[in-house]
Amino acid sequence: MSSVPSSSASTNGIVTHSNGSSSHGEISTTESSFDPNNIASSPSSSTYPVNGFSQLPYQNSHNEEIVSHLYHAGFQTGNYSDTILHVHQNVYRLHAIILSRSPLLAHLMSTSPQTGGQRVIYVNLDQEPEVTQEGFAIALGYLYSAVSLNLIRPENARAVLAAACYLGGMDDMCQYAYNVCRQSLSVETIGTWLEFVDPARSTTPDQAPTTVFGQYAQRLRDDVFHFLVVTLPEVLEVQRPQDPSSGTNGRDVLLQIYSGVPFEMFKSAVESPTFMIGTDRDRFKFAKDAIELRKRGIARGLEETVVLAFGQGGNGGGSGGSAVHVTRKMRKRALWKVNS
Repeated sequence: MSSVPSSSASTNGIVTHSNGSSSHGEISTTESSFDPNNIASSPSSSTYPVNGFSQLPYQNSHNEEIVSHLYHAGFQTGNYSDTILHVHQNVYRLHAIILSRSPLLAHLMSTSPQTGGQRVIYVNLDQEPEVTQEGFAIALGYLYSAVSLNLIRPENARAVLAAACYLGGMDDMCQYAYNVCRQSLSVETIGTWLEFVDPARSTTPDQAPTTVFGQYAQRLRDDVFHFLVVTLPEVLEVQRPQDPSSGTNGRDVLLQIYSGVPFEMFKSAVESPTFMIGTDRDRFKFAKDAIELRKRGIARGLEETVVLAFGQGGNGGGSGGSAVHVTRKMRKRALWKVNS
């Protein structure tokens, strides 16, 4: 027996080999007869395709069974957990090796002392109002299995996106949730999305605007703007002749929506040449009517005005620049003369 120590090492019962070596040993290039008493002397059957498969045909289904087991027995029931996670009023029994897929949770685990048999970590979401309990649970489940994607709906997609961005390491879930958000834009939901893009909106008076969405924040704002300027006029058929006897028409609906648009977005939308509701005169008249509605709500206490500049492509398709210009300023307080 050689006294030279083996170069292989065992990790969790698996024998590892030096870089570049084969786990099946060397395969002879010369012909050799099959020896039933020495299986190791024959080439491994796994080195050859099986009925055209480059890998064993049951490998994918086996992996799916493992992931399914991890999700149901690990995430949903918390069996054999080694980590307790507290968030909001909820307590999760989870597994450190799975949680380490999230950079945030990996950091919390590495910096939280483990005094007993289980590690305890706390996630504070007080400063992240966009991350709801449902959104956090769906994103947490995604660490175990992609089946969590099936739980994303238009109603919770933004909360899931916020949670996935917050936890990190979930690029696919972020992209999926973002696409659901983008596709959820409609006449019925635009009001909610306008609240999202309005920087003045705040659920708590002294709370700073959230930055949890990262790159997706601007992408969502761009999507809302495109929906307002391009999609809405098309959906509402604003350029088609309106029948006054048909009740509320597309232009009226568009006016109601624009009466609640944050000013900077309102200004950019109305001045945009891609806001196709007719000629520049039509855009001017629309902006004037919208401003009249805005005086009773979002622009109360402010003075918004619109002007039509002639000679800049007055039919909406002329030379560069917009012929419609919107401005805003604080309304002057009335001065009262006091008689002496």
